[in-house]
Amino acid sequence: MSKTKEQKVPKWFQGDVYEQGDTVTNPYSGVRYELNALELSIYDMLMGAQLHIDMKYKGDMFDPRTIPFQKEMRKGLDWFRSNNAEAYMILLD
Repeated sequence: MSKTKEQKVPKWFQGDVYEQGDTVTNPYSGVRYELNALELSIYDMLMGAQLHIDMKYKGDMFDPRTIPFQKEMRKGLDWFRSNNAEAYMILLD
């Protein structure tokens, strides 16, 4: 869990912030990482956007209808890189 600086909810984040964090497992490596409530909220937004693209657009990232989801994902990935680089490297890289 990031302990380097206080994290603030980014202005672009439209979701609810969970009351508690939880442990997340990277599905490819099996490595587990503890996320705080805000990190978990943003992580779930990222996973939901990717799932939506995969299910509705068959993973076609070139379909122009995926652009809003890609933009949100980019914001979330950038946020993780600057707020908890370790979690980014373990769970999202």
